[in-house]
Amino acid sequence: MNPTTGRTTSRTLLAVTDSPFHSLDPAIAALKRVDPELRMAKSPAAEHILAVARDADAVLVTYAKLPGDLLKQLKRCKVIGRFGLGVDNIDIKTAAELGITVTYVPDYCMHEVSDHALALLLALARKIPLSNALVQAGRWEMPAVTPLRRLEGQVLGLIGFGNIPRALAPKAKAFGLKVVAYDPYAPKELFASIGVESVSFDDLLARSDFISVHAPLLPATRGLVNAAAFAKMKKGALIVNTARGPLIDEPALIAALDSGHLGGAALDVVTTEPLSRDSPLIGRDNVILTPHTAFYSVEALEELQTKCASDVARVLSGEKPVYPVKVA
Repeated sequence: MNPTTGRTTSRTLLAVTDSPFHSLDPAIAALKRVDPELRMAKSPAAEHILAVARDADAVLVTYAKLPGDLLKQLKRCKVIGRFGLGVDNIDIKTAAELGITVTYVPDYCMHEVSDHALALLLALARKIPLSNALVQAGRWEMPAVTPLRRLEGQVLGLIGFGNIPRALAPKAKAFGLKVVAYDPYAPKELFASIGVESVSFDDLLARSDFISVHAPLLPATRGLVNAAAFAKMKKGALIVNTARGPLIDEPALIAALDSGHLGGAALDVVTTEPLSRDSPLIGRDNVILTPHTAFYSVEALEELQTKCASDVARVLSGEKPVYPVKVA
């Protein structure tokens, strides 16, 4: 036992709270210079996380919750690396107060999520899942999927204008869509540089034929797309969400679908995941659901692990991280 640290190892101890990856080899390779010893929690439950993280030098987290009361029990933690581009599962303020650096990877899946959002939009607009289901059931019936509208000239509204929606904009424009966006924090010149019109939230709701949600999940954005927002949308508008489920008020979404005011929805994320089998979102011809897979590709996950672990290694080596989370 090391008399200074009270630990039985002199290696750098990294606690892994949870992992959806089949292998952590890319992360381990990126951490090699700090001589890592990874310890995996039995489950994302707080007691299991603390069992491996209480004396750890760093924590690697994906979906597990790291609230303030848990962070306060970490005795040696210098850095938390989030395998992802959002940090709403970590108490950032408490981490900062404790002197714990939090890093994330804001640019690892821009291609995948923007591709997925566009794929959902196209599938919804062209009613491809419904058409396929009808044909598979022996019904070769064009009238069952009409009307369909030409994409060219319609308006796509982007809620949020970060890396992913900025990657989506030119892809959507290639199909002839006019793109507008709402993001009160993005500089005006950024919109102009990509040929996207900056609009107010209400203007976006009123003008858009398609709405794609890309805002970060914050207290101010939770339930941003609510009953009042749906009421301001065009009748028959279609909405896509590849960001965070709670950005959309789910009961309000269901009500808008039930009333027919909303033409359809394509969701890669929902308020509570996994989606319950009795969810009223299931079984609708005008709703497409994917199981939070927009971020995924083999290449994206390798990039994610490498960038996240590299930043953790930088902090543990006394260097500045490339992707630190800033406290608001």
